[in-house]
Amino acid sequence: MADTIFKKIIDREIPADIVYEDQQCLAFKDINPQAPIHLLIIPKKEIATVNDIEAADAAVVGHLFYVAAKLAKELGVADDGYRTVINCNKHGGQEVYHLHVHLLAGKPLGWPPYAP
Repeated sequence: MADTIFKKIIDREIPADIVYEDQQCLAFKDINPQAPIHLLIIPKKEIATVNDIEAADAAVVGHLFYVAAKLAKELGVADDGYRTVINCNKHGGQEVYHLHVHLLAGKPLGWPPYAP
C-alpha cells in the first residue's frame, strides 16, 4: 500500500490539527469541514477500506468508535447528537484509502446526507 496523506500525518511528515492521539489511533480536524465540527479518526494501522478489515482488526475498529464517542462528549455535542461516517471505495465517497471515521457535529444534520 502506497503511503497516503493519513500515513504521512501519522508519521508527522505533514502537519495536521491533531485533537487526540493514543497508541492505536489519531484524530484531527478535516481540512474541508462539512459541519462546524468535522474530525477524522484514523487507525495507526494501515487498513485501506472497510473491505480490508480482518478479524484481528476488530478491536482497533471498535476503538475508533470509542474515541468518536469520547471526543463528542468532550466537545459537548454528544447530547445534541452527531454523525459518524465511514465511506468505502469510489462510489461510497472514499477519497483517501486509509480507513477513517468522520465525526460530524455542531448543527442539525439532514438525511439523506447528499442530494441525488
